[in-house]
Amino acid sequence: MIRLEFEPANFSLVKDDSLKAAPAFLLGFLAVERSIVKMKIRNTLHLTWMQVGGARMFRRDYLVRLIEDMTQMIAKVFSLKQERKHTEALWELDELFKRQFRLNSELLRSLSAADIEQLFRSHGYLEADKLQSAARLMEEEASLLLELEREEEAVMLYTKVFQLYLKSALQGADLKLIGLTERIGMVRERLRSYAWPETAMRDYYAYMEQQGMYAEAENILYQLLDNGKMEYGEAVQFYQRLQLKLPEDLAKGGLPLEEVHEGMDELKRRFPHEAVNGDKSLT
Repeated sequence: MIRLEFEPANFSLVKDDSLKAAPAFLLGFLAVERSIVKMKIRNTLHLTWMQVGGARMFRRDYLVRLIEDMTQMIAKVFSLKQERKHTEALWELDELFKRQFRLNSELLRSLSAADIEQLFRSHGYLEADKLQSAARLMEEEASLLLELEREEEAVMLYTKVFQLYLKSALQGADLKLIGLTERIGMVRERLRSYAWPETAMRDYYAYMEQQGMYAEAENILYQLLDNGKMEYGEAVQFYQRLQLKLPEDLAKGGLPLEEVHEGMDELKRRFPHEAVNGDKSLT
């Protein structure tokens, strides 16, 4: 038999054999209450699903409108660049920053990539698609600064853009929204001749592994090791993760399984003391 237990804020249904002899009207009452509870649960779940679905649709519509606005602005900026009206183009970008993100270009140039990232966090969640969209406008601004021969400012801004693009990709941004994969590659080429911050190196290493570009990830890994920016144990974990991959996936990523084993052996040769201590800790 089922008994209703009432508490100050809720009630629960519990098993109770002492109600076997309950009157018929009470049993009927309990059956009705159970039906009501089930109906409320179904309605709540349905409402929650509608709210979540509605929020997703609203977010998607917002992003579509944002990209349309950005596309028109970038076309306008390109036209102004052709006319050598770089200052006007910078003004136009600044207006779009204010309209879409309630930010301005001067503020974004003054902040670090990590600080900018925080501006796009809400309740601990990174709005990765909004972040990559803002970074796309910053990339356009960097190109204008470069044409104005303000190289130092341009390189600093390109570096922030690179970091924000990588962070967006690592946090699940829609890669097709602005062609994020291609944009990361283009900005990387812009920065090929310049030193990267450690955070950018680490994020690029993680991004390469995430994208299945294992040979490139290994190259960055050794750069980090050589510069003292990565510990031996972290490098070992990289090869251990690769050993769990399918051989065909490793080959596609430019690092066949035999080269993964060779990489692990090379790591132990370069760090013999750490390798011995690491092996002991595993036994």
